[in-house]
Amino acid sequence: MDRFVTRGKRKAESTLEEDVNTTQLQQSVTAPHIPVDNTLDGDGESTDIKLAILASLNPGIGHDTLLDLLIAHDGSVEATTEALKGAQNAGTAKKKLSGITSQASLRSFTVHGGTTPKKPRLLSRKGATLHLYDPSDISAHTPCTLIHNFLAPDTANALLVELLEEAKTFGKATFKLFDNVVSSPHTSGFFVGSDYELAEQKSAYFYNGARLSDIRRLTPQLEKVRPLVQEAVNDEIQKRIRTHHLHGGRKLKYQSPEPWSPNAAFVNLYDGPEQNVGWHSDQLTYLGPRAVIGSLSLGVAREFRVRRILPKDKDEDSGSNSTSNSMAKLDDLNEGQISIHLPHNSLLVMHADMQEEWKHCVTPAQAIDSHPISGRRRINVTYRDYRPEFHPRYTPRCACGIPTVLRVVQKKRENWGRYFWMCHAGNQPGKEACSFFQWAEFDDDGRPLWRKATGTHTAGLEVDAGKFGQPPKSLVGEGQPPTVSPERDTR
Repeated sequence: MDRFVTRGKRKAESTLEEDVNTTQLQQSVTAPHIPVDNTLDGDGESTDIKLAILASLNPGIGHDTLLDLLIAHDGSVEATTEALKGAQNAGTAKKKLSGITSQASLRSFTVHGGTTPKKPRLLSRKGATLHLYDPSDISAHTPCTLIHNFLAPDTANALLVELLEEAKTFGKATFKLFDNVVSSPHTSGFFVGSDYELAEQKSAYFYNGARLSDIRRLTPQLEKVRPLVQEAVNDEIQKRIRTHHLHGGRKLKYQSPEPWSPNAAFVNLYDGPEQNVGWHSDQLTYLGPRAVIGSLSLGVAREFRVRRILPKDKDEDSGSNSTSNSMAKLDDLNEGQISIHLPHNSLLVMHADMQEEWKHCVTPAQAIDSHPISGRRRINVTYRDYRPEFHPRYTPRCACGIPTVLRVVQKKRENWGRYFWMCHAGNQPGKEACSFFQWAEFDDDGRPLWRKATGTHTAGLEVDAGKFGQPPKSLVGEGQPPTVSPERDTR
Protein backbone atom coordinates (compact mmCIF):
# COMPACT_ATOMS: atom_id res chain seq x y z
CA MET A 1 0.00 0.00 0.00
CA ASP A 2 2.93 2.21 -0.69
CA ARG A 3 0.83 4.68 -2.66
CA PHE A 4 -2.29 5.22 -0.58
CA VAL A 5 -1.21 8.50 0.96
CA THR A 6 -1.28 10.42 -2.33
CA ARG A 7 -4.67 11.67 -3.32
CA GLY A 8 -6.14 13.71 -6.13
CA LYS A 9 -6.33 17.42 -5.44
CA ARG A 10 -9.21 19.75 -6.02
CA LYS A 11 -8.72 22.36 -8.70
CA ALA A 12 -8.11 25.19 -6.19
CA GLU A 13 -5.43 23.15 -4.46
CA SER A 14 -3.68 22.42 -7.77
CA THR A 15 -3.57 26.13 -8.44
CA LEU A 16 -2.00 26.67 -5.05
CA GLU A 17 0.74 24.13 -5.78
CA GLU A 18 1.48 25.93 -9.05
CA ASP A 19 1.82 29.22 -7.14
CA VAL A 20 4.15 27.60 -4.63
CA ASN A 21 6.35 26.20 -7.41
CA THR A 22 6.72 29.69 -8.89
CA THR A 23 7.78 31.03 -5.52
CA GLN A 24 10.26 28.21 -5.06
CA LEU A 25 11.97 29.12 -8.33
CA GLN A 26 12.31 32.72 -7.13
CA GLN A 27 13.87 31.51 -3.88
CA SER A 28 16.44 29.36 -5.73
CA VAL A 29 14.95 26.04 -4.54
CA THR A 30 13.03 24.42 -7.37
CA ALA A 31 10.90 21.34 -6.70
CA PRO A 32 9.74 19.13 -9.58
CA HIS A 33 6.01 18.90 -10.28
CA ILE A 34 4.63 15.67 -8.84
CA PRO A 35 1.74 14.25 -10.90
CA VAL A 36 -1.36 13.13 -9.03
CA ASP A 37 -1.07 9.44 -8.15
CA ASN A 38 -4.38 7.66 -7.51
CA THR A 39 -3.32 4.06 -8.15
CA LEU A 40 -4.67 1.15 -6.14
CA ASP A 41 -3.43 0.34 -2.65
CA GLY A 42 -2.14 -3.04 -1.66
CA ASP A 43 -5.61 -4.24 -0.61
CA GLY A 44 -7.07 -3.48 -4.03
CA GLU A 45 -8.93 -0.24 -3.32
CA SER A 46 -7.85 3.28 -4.16
CA THR A 47 -7.60 5.99 -1.53
CA ASP A 48 -10.61 7.84 -2.96
CA ILE A 49 -12.77 4.73 -2.68
CA LYS A 50 -11.68 4.21 0.91
CA LEU A 51 -12.45 7.83 1.74
CA ALA A 52 -15.86 7.50 0.07
CA ILE A 53 -16.64 4.47 2.24
CA LEU A 54 -15.54 6.25 5.39
CA ALA A 55 -17.49 9.41 4.46
CA SER A 56 -20.68 7.44 3.91
CA LEU A 57 -20.29 5.80 7.33
CA ASN A 58 -19.27 9.03 9.07
CA PRO A 59 -21.04 12.00 7.43
CA GLY A 60 -20.15 14.27 10.34
CA ILE A 61 -16.35 13.94 9.88
CA GLY A 62 -14.50 16.17 7.39
CA HIS A 63 -12.62 14.84 4.35
CA ASP A 64 -9.15 15.94 5.53
CA THR A 65 -9.67 14.47 9.00
CA LEU A 66 -10.73 11.14 7.48
CA LEU A 67 -7.60 11.15 5.31
CA ASP A 68 -5.37 11.84 8.32
CA LEU A 69 -6.98 8.97 10.22
CA LEU A 70 -6.69 6.61 7.25
CA ILE A 71 -2.99 7.39 7.01
CA ALA A 72 -2.50 6.98 10.77
CA HIS A 73 -4.06 3.48 10.56
CA ASP A 74 -1.90 2.33 7.64
CA GLY A 75 -4.68 2.58 5.04
CA SER A 76 -7.03 0.16 6.81
CA VAL A 77 -10.71 1.13 6.49
CA GLU A 78 -11.63 -1.38 9.19
CA ALA A 79 -9.12 -0.02 11.73
CA THR A 80 -10.10 3.57 10.94
CA THR A 81 -13.80 2.74 11.39
CA GLU A 82 -13.13 1.14 14.77
CA ALA A 83 -11.16 4.19 15.88
CA LEU A 84 -13.98 6.51 14.82
CA LYS A 85 -16.56 4.42 16.67
CA GLY A 86 -14.54 4.62 19.86
CA ALA A 87 -14.10 8.37 19.52
CA GLN A 88 -17.78 8.98 18.72
CA ASN A 89 -18.85 6.94 21.73
CA ALA A 90 -16.63 9.14 23.88
CA GLY A 91 -18.16 12.24 22.33
CA THR A 92 -14.90 13.52 20.88
CA ALA A 93 -15.53 13.39 17.14
CA LYS A 94 -16.09 16.85 15.69
CA LYS A 95 -17.14 18.06 12.30
CA LYS A 96 -14.28 19.84 10.49
CA LEU A 97 -15.38 23.16 9.03
CA SER A 98 -14.05 24.78 5.86
CA GLY A 99 -11.27 27.35 6.00
CA ILE A 100 -8.59 27.66 8.69
CA THR A 101 -9.99 25.94 11.76
CA SER A 102 -8.87 23.58 14.50
CA GLN A 103 -8.63 19.85 13.94
CA ALA A 104 -9.20 17.08 16.44
CA SER A 105 -5.91 15.48 17.49
CA LEU A 106 -5.09 12.12 15.96
CA ARG A 107 -4.80 10.88 19.54
CA SER A 108 -8.57 11.26 20.05
CA PHE A 109 -9.27 8.66 17.37
CA THR A 110 -7.20 5.82 18.83
CA VAL A 111 -8.99 2.66 19.94
CA HIS A 112 -8.91 2.28 23.74
CA GLY A 113 -6.95 -0.82 24.59
CA GLY A 114 -5.86 -1.24 21.00
CA THR A 115 -2.78 -0.36 18.99
CA THR A 116 -1.75 3.29 18.95
CA PRO A 117 -0.87 4.76 15.50
CA LYS A 118 2.86 4.74 14.85
CA LYS A 119 3.97 8.25 15.86
CA PRO A 120 7.65 8.22 14.82
CA ARG A 121 6.78 7.52 11.19
CA LEU A 122 6.08 10.54 9.00
CA LEU A 123 2.53 10.49 7.72
CA SER A 124 2.79 12.07 4.26
CA ARG A 125 4.49 10.95 1.12
CA LYS A 126 6.04 12.78 -1.79
CA GLY A 127 3.44 14.88 -3.59
CA ALA A 128 1.01 14.94 -0.64
CA THR A 129 0.40 17.42 2.19
CA LEU A 130 -0.64 16.44 5.70
CA HIS A 131 -2.37 19.24 7.66
CA LEU A 132 -1.68 19.28 11.42
CA TYR A 133 -3.40 21.53 13.95
CA ASP A 134 -3.00 19.86 17.32
CA PRO A 135 0.28 20.77 19.11
CA SER A 136 0.86 17.16 20.20
CA ASP A 137 0.68 15.96 16.57
CA ILE A 138 2.98 18.79 15.45
CA SER A 139 5.54 17.89 18.11
CA ALA A 140 5.38 14.18 17.25
CA HIS A 141 5.78 14.49 13.47
CA THR A 142 7.89 17.64 12.94
CA PRO A 143 10.99 19.27 14.52
CA CYS A 144 8.73 22.01 15.90
CA THR A 145 6.55 22.74 18.90
CA LEU A 146 3.59 25.12 18.82
CA ILE A 147 2.16 27.13 21.73
CA HIS A 148 -1.30 28.63 21.17
CA ASN A 149 -2.41 31.84 22.95
CA PHE A 150 1.18 32.47 23.95
CA LEU A 151 0.90 36.07 25.17
CA ALA A 152 -1.79 37.75 27.22
CA PRO A 153 -4.38 39.07 24.69
CA ASP A 154 -3.69 42.74 25.49
CA THR A 155 0.08 42.21 25.12
CA ALA A 156 -0.30 40.40 21.78
CA ASN A 157 -2.59 43.11 20.42
CA ALA A 158 -0.31 45.92 21.60
CA LEU A 159 2.69 44.29 19.89
CA LEU A 160 0.68 43.78 16.70
CA VAL A 161 -0.45 47.43 16.58
CA GLU A 162 3.09 48.67 17.24
CA LEU A 163 4.65 46.50 14.52
CA LEU A 164 1.95 47.31 11.94
CA GLU A 165 2.98 50.95 12.32
CA GLU A 166 6.69 50.05 12.00
CA ALA A 167 5.95 47.93 8.94
CA LYS A 168 4.78 50.95 6.95
CA THR A 169 8.46 51.67 6.24
CA PHE A 170 9.71 48.08 5.78
CA GLY A 171 11.48 47.21 2.52
CA LYS A 172 12.07 44.18 0.33
CA ALA A 173 15.42 42.41 0.19
CA THR A 174 17.09 42.49 -3.25
CA PHE A 175 19.53 39.80 -4.36
CA LYS A 176 20.92 38.04 -7.43
CA LEU A 177 19.50 34.70 -8.54
CA PHE A 178 20.86 32.92 -11.64
CA ASP A 179 22.21 36.24 -13.00
CA ASN A 180 18.83 37.93 -12.47
CA VAL A 181 18.11 40.58 -9.83
CA VAL A 182 15.03 39.63 -7.79
CA SER A 183 13.37 40.86 -4.60
CA SER A 184 11.73 39.02 -1.74
CA PRO A 185 7.95 38.44 -1.97
CA HIS A 186 7.29 40.19 1.38
CA THR A 187 8.73 43.09 3.39
CA SER A 188 10.81 42.97 6.56
CA GLY A 189 12.69 44.95 9.21
CA PHE A 190 15.59 44.22 11.56
CA PHE A 191 15.67 45.32 15.21
CA VAL A 192 18.53 45.27 17.75
CA GLY A 193 18.79 46.29 21.39
CA SER A 194 21.42 49.04 21.57
CA ASP A 195 23.31 51.70 19.65
CA TYR A 196 26.44 49.57 19.93
CA GLU A 197 24.69 46.69 18.17
CA LEU A 198 23.47 49.06 15.47
CA ALA A 199 27.06 50.09 14.76
CA GLU A 200 28.29 46.46 14.84
CA GLN A 201 25.64 45.29 12.42
CA LYS A 202 26.30 48.10 9.97
CA SER A 203 30.08 47.70 9.99
CA ALA A 204 30.93 44.04 10.67
CA TYR A 205 28.08 41.78 9.58
CA PHE A 206 27.40 40.69 6.00
CA TYR A 207 24.19 39.16 4.66
CA ASN A 208 23.94 37.79 1.13
CA GLY A 209 27.36 39.26 0.48
CA ALA A 210 26.68 42.84 1.61
CA ARG A 211 26.20 45.05 4.68
CA LEU A 212 22.78 46.16 5.89
CA SER A 213 21.79 49.81 6.20
CA ASP A 214 18.23 49.78 7.61
CA ILE A 215 18.70 48.53 11.19
CA ARG A 216 16.45 49.71 14.03
CA ARG A 217 16.30 49.69 17.81
CA LEU A 218 13.93 47.20 19.45
CA THR A 219 10.52 48.73 20.04
CA PRO A 220 9.19 48.85 23.62
CA GLN A 221 6.82 45.95 23.00
CA LEU A 222 9.51 43.82 21.33
CA GLU A 223 11.67 44.34 24.41
CA LYS A 224 8.77 43.45 26.69
CA VAL A 225 8.04 40.20 24.85
CA ARG A 226 11.66 39.07 24.42
CA PRO A 227 12.13 37.55 27.93
CA LEU A 228 8.79 35.76 27.65
CA VAL A 229 9.87 34.13 24.40
CA GLN A 230 13.27 33.29 25.91
CA GLU A 231 11.74 31.49 28.89
CA ALA A 232 9.25 29.53 26.79
CA VAL A 233 11.82 28.47 24.19
CA ASN A 234 14.27 27.25 26.84
CA ASP A 235 11.50 25.24 28.50
CA GLU A 236 10.60 23.64 25.16
CA ILE A 237 14.26 22.85 24.38
CA GLN A 238 14.62 20.89 27.61
CA LYS A 239 11.31 19.14 27.09
CA ARG A 240 12.36 18.20 23.56
CA ILE A 241 15.66 16.76 24.76
CA ARG A 242 13.87 14.65 27.40
CA THR A 243 11.12 13.31 25.15
CA HIS A 244 12.38 13.27 21.53
CA HIS A 245 16.15 12.91 21.33
CA LEU A 246 17.91 9.58 21.50
CA HIS A 247 20.97 8.54 23.54
CA GLY A 248 19.37 8.75 26.98
CA GLY A 249 17.85 12.21 26.73
CA ARG A 250 21.05 14.01 25.74
CA LYS A 251 21.13 16.97 23.38
CA LEU A 252 22.05 16.57 19.72
CA LYS A 253 25.68 16.62 18.69
CA TYR A 254 26.78 20.22 17.97
CA GLN A 255 23.74 21.61 19.84
CA SER A 256 24.80 24.30 22.30
CA PRO A 257 24.34 23.40 25.98
CA GLU A 258 24.03 27.09 26.90
CA PRO A 259 20.61 28.66 27.54
CA TRP A 260 19.02 30.13 24.44
CA SER A 261 19.28 33.94 24.65
CA PRO A 262 17.74 35.97 21.78
CA ASN A 263 19.72 39.09 20.91
CA ALA A 264 17.32 40.90 18.55
CA ALA A 265 14.29 40.44 16.32
CA PHE A 266 13.70 40.13 12.60
CA VAL A 267 10.13 41.16 11.73
CA ASN A 268 8.31 40.13 8.53
CA LEU A 269 5.11 41.57 7.08
CA TYR A 270 2.91 39.43 4.80
CA ASP A 271 0.39 41.86 3.32
CA GLY A 272 -2.34 39.71 1.80
CA PRO A 273 -2.69 36.02 0.88
CA GLU A 274 -0.34 36.17 -2.09
CA GLN A 275 2.76 37.27 -0.12
CA ASN A 276 4.94 34.33 0.86
CA VAL A 277 8.45 32.94 1.27
CA GLY A 278 9.67 29.87 -0.62
CA TRP A 279 11.35 26.67 0.53
CA HIS A 280 14.57 27.26 2.47
CA SER A 281 16.64 26.45 5.53
CA ASP A 282 17.78 29.33 7.72
CA GLN A 283 21.43 30.30 7.40
CA LEU A 284 23.63 29.26 10.30
CA THR A 285 26.57 31.63 9.76
CA TYR A 286 26.17 33.60 13.00
CA LEU A 287 23.87 31.17 14.83
CA GLY A 288 26.18 28.15 14.67
CA PRO A 289 25.18 24.52 14.04
CA ARG A 290 21.99 23.00 15.45
CA ALA A 291 20.41 26.40 16.01
CA VAL A 292 17.04 26.99 17.69
CA ILE A 293 14.69 29.78 16.54
CA GLY A 294 11.55 31.21 18.18
CA SER A 295 8.88 32.50 15.79
CA LEU A 296 5.86 34.53 16.96
CA SER A 297 2.82 34.92 14.67
CA LEU A 298 0.39 37.86 14.93
CA GLY A 299 -2.61 38.85 12.86
CA VAL A 300 -3.94 36.73 10.02
CA ALA A 301 -3.45 32.95 10.29
CA ARG A 302 -1.24 31.42 7.58
CA GLU A 303 0.13 28.01 6.59
CA PHE A 304 3.70 27.13 7.55
CA ARG A 305 4.89 24.05 5.65
CA VAL A 306 7.86 21.79 6.40
CA ARG A 307 9.40 18.88 4.55
CA ARG A 308 12.32 16.61 5.37
CA ILE A 309 15.50 16.77 3.28
CA LEU A 310 16.60 13.25 2.39
CA PRO A 311 20.18 12.74 1.15
CA LYS A 312 20.75 10.60 -1.91
CA ASP A 313 23.58 8.38 -3.12
CA LYS A 314 25.09 8.91 -6.55
CA ASP A 315 23.47 5.68 -7.73
CA GLU A 316 20.04 6.87 -6.58
CA ASP A 317 20.14 9.84 -8.94
CA SER A 318 20.42 7.52 -11.92
CA GLY A 319 18.37 4.65 -10.48
CA SER A 320 20.99 2.21 -11.76
CA ASN A 321 20.30 -0.68 -9.39
CA SER A 322 17.53 -2.31 -7.37
CA THR A 323 18.91 -1.05 -4.07
CA SER A 324 18.76 2.57 -5.19
CA ASN A 325 15.22 2.04 -6.50
CA SER A 326 14.18 0.62 -3.13
CA MET A 327 15.77 3.57 -1.33
CA ALA A 328 13.95 5.97 -3.64
CA LYS A 329 10.60 4.31 -2.86
CA LEU A 330 11.36 4.48 0.85
CA ASP A 331 12.30 8.15 0.56
CA ASP A 332 8.98 8.86 -1.16
CA LEU A 333 7.24 7.85 2.07
CA ASN A 334 9.13 10.55 3.98
CA GLU A 335 9.20 13.50 1.55
CA GLY A 336 5.63 14.72 1.83
CA GLN A 337 4.84 18.22 3.05
CA ILE A 338 3.43 18.81 6.52
CA SER A 339 1.35 21.94 6.95
CA ILE A 340 1.23 23.70 10.33
CA HIS A 341 -1.44 26.36 10.72
CA LEU A 342 -0.19 29.39 12.65
CA PRO A 343 -3.00 31.48 14.18
CA HIS A 344 -2.73 34.87 15.87
CA ASN A 345 -0.69 34.89 19.09
CA SER A 346 1.04 31.54 18.53
CA LEU A 347 4.71 30.77 19.20
CA LEU A 348 6.45 28.21 16.99
CA VAL A 349 9.76 26.81 18.26
CA MET A 350 12.02 25.38 15.56
CA HIS A 351 14.30 22.93 17.35
CA ALA A 352 17.92 21.91 16.83
CA ASP A 353 17.11 19.25 14.20
CA MET A 354 15.20 21.71 11.96
CA GLN A 355 17.65 23.71 9.84
CA GLU A 356 20.06 20.93 8.88
CA GLU A 357 17.45 18.27 8.10
CA TRP A 358 14.27 20.10 7.00
CA LYS A 359 13.14 22.97 4.79
CA HIS A 360 10.20 25.26 5.43
CA CYS A 361 8.09 27.89 3.65
CA VAL A 362 5.03 30.11 3.94
CA THR A 363 2.80 29.32 0.98
CA PRO A 364 0.47 31.67 -0.89
CA ALA A 365 -3.11 31.28 0.35
CA GLN A 366 -6.26 30.92 -1.76
CA ALA A 367 -8.23 32.82 0.87
CA ILE A 368 -7.69 34.18 4.38
CA ASP A 369 -9.95 35.08 7.29
CA SER A 370 -9.60 38.77 8.09
CA HIS A 371 -8.21 39.71 11.51
CA PRO A 372 -10.04 42.43 13.49
CA ILE A 373 -6.85 44.47 14.00
CA SER A 374 -4.55 43.63 11.08
CA GLY A 375 -7.15 43.00 8.39
CA ARG A 376 -5.46 40.74 5.83
CA ARG A 377 -1.92 41.29 7.14
CA ARG A 378 0.28 38.88 9.12
CA ILE A 379 3.23 39.94 11.29
CA ASN A 380 5.94 37.39 12.09
CA VAL A 381 8.65 38.05 14.68
CA THR A 382 11.66 35.73 14.65
CA TYR A 383 13.89 35.85 17.72
CA ARG A 384 17.38 34.40 17.27
CA ASP A 385 20.42 33.81 19.44
CA TYR A 386 23.62 34.96 17.74
CA ARG A 387 26.57 33.31 19.44
CA PRO A 388 29.65 35.45 20.27
CA GLU A 389 32.10 32.84 18.93
CA PHE A 390 30.50 33.24 15.47
CA HIS A 391 31.05 37.00 15.28
CA PRO A 392 32.37 37.84 11.79
CA ARG A 393 35.68 39.02 13.25
CA TYR A 394 36.48 35.33 13.86
CA THR A 395 34.98 33.50 10.88
CA PRO A 396 37.00 32.81 7.71
CA ARG A 397 37.30 35.44 5.01
CA CYS A 398 37.48 34.57 1.35
CA ALA A 399 39.51 36.17 -1.43
CA CYS A 400 36.76 38.79 -1.78
CA GLY A 401 37.69 40.11 1.65
CA ILE A 402 34.32 39.51 3.36
CA PRO A 403 33.27 36.92 5.98
CA THR A 404 32.16 33.64 4.45
CA VAL A 405 28.80 31.91 4.93
CA LEU A 406 28.35 28.66 6.89
CA ARG A 407 26.38 25.91 5.20
CA VAL A 408 25.76 22.18 5.59
CA VAL A 409 25.69 19.32 3.08
CA GLN A 410 22.05 18.25 2.70
CA LYS A 411 21.72 16.44 -0.61
CA LYS A 412 24.58 13.92 -0.93
CA ARG A 413 24.69 11.01 1.50
CA GLU A 414 28.48 10.65 1.37
CA ASN A 415 29.06 14.02 3.11
CA TRP A 416 25.59 14.53 4.59
CA GLY A 417 25.65 16.68 7.72
CA ARG A 418 29.16 18.10 7.20
CA TYR A 419 29.50 21.87 7.55
CA PHE A 420 31.55 24.11 5.28
CA TRP A 421 32.43 27.76 4.70
CA MET A 422 32.08 29.34 1.25
CA CYS A 423 31.99 32.72 -0.46
CA HIS A 424 28.61 34.45 -0.89
CA ALA A 425 29.73 37.71 -2.51
CA GLY A 426 28.11 36.54 -5.76
CA ASN A 427 24.64 37.04 -4.26
CA GLN A 428 24.99 40.77 -4.86
CA PRO A 429 24.06 42.24 -8.27
CA GLY A 430 27.13 42.97 -10.39
CA LYS A 431 29.49 40.81 -8.32
CA GLU A 432 30.98 37.36 -8.79
CA ALA A 433 31.83 34.89 -6.02
CA CYS A 434 35.33 33.51 -5.62
CA SER A 435 36.08 29.79 -5.35
CA PHE A 436 36.73 29.75 -1.59
CA PHE A 437 35.72 26.49 0.15
CA GLN A 438 36.69 25.14 3.56
CA TRP A 439 35.30 22.27 5.64
CA ALA A 440 34.22 23.41 9.12
CA GLU A 441 34.84 21.49 12.34
CA PHE A 442 33.28 22.00 15.77
CA ASP A 443 33.39 20.35 19.15
CA ASP A 444 30.36 18.41 20.44
CA ASP A 445 28.81 21.64 21.75
CA GLY A 446 29.04 23.36 18.37
CA ARG A 447 31.97 25.64 19.21
CA PRO A 448 34.55 26.34 16.48
CA LEU A 449 37.94 24.81 17.22
CA TRP A 450 40.92 26.96 18.24
CA ARG A 451 44.63 26.56 17.62
CA LYS A 452 46.65 26.03 20.82
CA ALA A 453 49.43 28.37 21.94
CA THR A 454 48.89 31.00 19.23
CA GLY A 455 45.31 31.86 20.13
CA THR A 456 44.51 31.99 16.41
CA HIS A 457 40.90 31.24 15.61
CA THR A 458 40.59 28.69 12.81
CA ALA A 459 36.78 29.07 12.54
CA GLY A 460 36.48 25.38 11.86
CA LEU A 461 39.55 24.86 9.68
CA GLU A 462 40.01 21.10 9.41
CA VAL A 463 43.45 20.27 10.86
CA ASP A 464 45.00 17.86 13.33
CA ALA A 465 42.71 17.67 16.40
CA GLY A 466 45.76 17.57 18.67
CA LYS A 467 46.55 21.19 17.82
CA PHE A 468 43.32 22.57 19.22
CA GLY A 469 42.24 23.73 22.65
CA GLN A 470 39.90 26.22 24.29
CA PRO A 471 39.31 29.75 22.93
CA PRO A 472 41.70 32.36 24.32
CA LYS A 473 40.41 34.33 27.30
CA SER A 474 40.85 37.56 25.37
CA LEU A 475 37.85 36.59 23.23
CA VAL A 476 35.53 35.69 26.10
CA GLY A 477 33.09 38.51 26.79
CA GLU A 478 34.74 40.83 24.27
CA GLY A 479 32.48 43.72 23.32
CA GLN A 480 28.71 43.32 23.23
CA PRO A 481 26.88 40.13 22.19
CA PRO A 482 26.31 39.88 18.47
CA THR A 483 22.73 40.13 17.36
CA VAL A 484 20.24 38.40 15.17
CA SER A 485 20.39 38.62 11.39
CA PRO A 486 17.68 39.41 8.89
CA GLU A 487 18.36 36.53 6.54
CA ARG A 488 16.26 36.14 3.42
CA ASP A 489 14.81 32.93 4.86
CA THR A 490 12.08 33.90 7.25
CA ARG A 491 8.68 32.88 8.41
